[in-house]
Amino acid sequence: MASAGTDGPPVDALRAALPEGAVLTDPASTEAYRHDWTRLPDAGFPLAVVRASSADHVRTAVGWAAAHRVPVVPRGAGTSLAGGATAIDGCLVLSTERMTGIEVDPATRTAVVGPGALTSAVKDAAAPHGLWYPPDPGSFRISTIGGNVATNAGGICCVKYGVTTDYVLGMDVVLADGRLVTLGGRTVKDVAGLPLLKLFVGSEGTLGVITRVVLRLVPLPAPAGTLVAYFDCTRDAARAVVAMGARARPSMLELLDAAAVGAVEDFRPMGLDRDAGALLVAQSDAPGTARSEEIAVMAECCEQAGARSVIATDDPVEGDLFLEARRAAGPAISARGSVLAEDICVPVDRLPAAMERIEAIAREHGTEIPLVAHAGDGNLHPAIVWPPGDEEGRRRAEESFAAILQVALDCGGTITGEHGVGRTKRSALPDQLGDDVMELGRRVRGALDPLGILNPGVLW
Repeated sequence: MASAGTDGPPVDALRAALPEGAVLTDPASTEAYRHDWTRLPDAGFPLAVVRASSADHVRTAVGWAAAHRVPVVPRGAGTSLAGGATAIDGCLVLSTERMTGIEVDPATRTAVVGPGALTSAVKDAAAPHGLWYPPDPGSFRISTIGGNVATNAGGICCVKYGVTTDYVLGMDVVLADGRLVTLGGRTVKDVAGLPLLKLFVGSEGTLGVITRVVLRLVPLPAPAGTLVAYFDCTRDAARAVVAMGARARPSMLELLDAAAVGAVEDFRPMGLDRDAGALLVAQSDAPGTARSEEIAVMAECCEQAGARSVIATDDPVEGDLFLEARRAAGPAISARGSVLAEDICVPVDRLPAAMERIEAIAREHGTEIPLVAHAGDGNLHPAIVWPPGDEEGRRRAEESFAAILQVALDCGGTITGEHGVGRTKRSALPDQLGDDVMELGRRVRGALDPLGILNPGVLW
């Protein structure tokens, strides 16, 4: 592989085929494109970075890479928490951050979106039309639609409204040989041919580079009512979540353990109860009187599970404050040191057991593991923290990381619910999928990318 900043004739040819300033080779400029949020220590040095502004630019870049057998690492905002946008030595980093167009069509309740558009920008563009794009990963203010599609991102609202794939109606993708294909369209119903569209959702840049996405929008929901409950321990909070699953359909059901609550209060004091063992934040956006009825059911579930206090409010401003406390958990935990971010998902009825095992792992390995969760759908985000530069701390964190993945498998769950496999979890993927399914995946990938140039090291 070529070293950083190599600028031989092949790169000169690429630069000549693209607009001025689209190709970066200077190490000082390419450095920002080496890492994503995982900050993997073995991130490589790209041969070049292409900042594409159109599908034609992407086709040119991928075609050039295929001709010279240069690995391609697609990238949006670089908010991956699994190493999926990490550069390797001699690669071409292909950034779609400049492809930010958004066109909303109220008549069909769709939006045609560039892969570099921020998730928050799509929500903002839909709102004046009385429409809403539901998927809302914790990074929605800074993550891109292309990255959300590539990882099939979820978020806080997916307990009721589903994940990214439920809102992707169509897309344009540049394949590994530089061809541009269109999959799906703007109709909700479309069963023509094999369902290839969904194959690319969650493929983490290993099958093609997304250049346009058609998203389904829905009417804005009614203002939500909010319920907040404190518990003495995470097991009681998890028991309340399990009970709610049989009796209610919350639009949000989030959990923070004591360590996560403490991290939020240290980072941005919000008056949360530091003495509690766990905090549940739930919302209902059911219409009319059904909202208060659903909140009452959820409150009853909490009380029966042993909640030490339960608070309900119909004030949207007050509800948003509790929601912001949940959203602050990510930055608050990151401020505590170096972090390995986990993302397992278990059947909801296994939540109590899974959380107890994670607490035991923290004690066994002497690690700090604050836990937040999209509890309503069993998606747990333990964050393993250690002091920066502490190699022994990193070693214990990595051991804890592997042990938590095993918890997911033992509980009949998955090693990743929404962040993707990336580079950080690929060693555990065979344990979940098995040899036959792994082989099927390799055959699909080989058919679409026979040279193996698209995001090598991710998934397989």
